[in-house]
Amino acid sequence: MNELIKQLKEKAGLTDEQAIKTVQVMRQFLDGKVPAMFRGVVDKFFADAPKNNADDILG
Repeated sequence: MNELIKQLKEKAGLTDEQAIKTVQVMRQFLDGKVPAMFRGVVDKFFADAPKNNADDILG
């Protein structure tokens, strides 16, 4: 997940907070779009994603 956030910052010019929020929005979007049988895959992909704020990933 850190790699995705890093790329969002580098390639899209996002701040730490913007990149983290982007990942959170992506997860919510996918949770609502994928069939129930694939939610485990989404959960596993986002397992180490920050849940609340930049402190979760930035320490």
